[in-house]
Amino acid sequence: MVDRIRDDRARRREPEAENEWAGDEEYVEPLSAAEAAREGLRQIIELTGREPVGTTSLKAVRDGWLVGVELVEDRRIPASTDLLGLYEVQLDIDGVLLGYRRVRRYQRGKGEVG
Repeated sequence: MVDRIRDDRARRREPEAENEWAGDEEYVEPLSAAEAAREGLRQIIELTGREPVGTTSLKAVRDGWLVGVELVEDRRIPASTDLLGLYEVQLDIDGVLLGYRRVRRYQRGKGEVG
């Protein structure tokens, strides 16, 4: 699954204009919402080794993104009783992982009440 989720962001250089810097620094395009969602999912899978269910939320924050990801924490029979974990992954504007945490753990067959 991790192989299917890749970081396809293209790093490109800013065009050099007259009287501007001509250094060797690379300009990195900030992550789009879709890229942030993919990157958050990829990072949490890589760190935890757990099977992903999918991305559940995405929020732009001051310096990056908060990505909600649902993972299978414990497979059970029947599958409707699997234990799932909802994780919050924090990325900076370039897609670098700043941190993650499990927000809740619940049974697949039990939806949110309310």
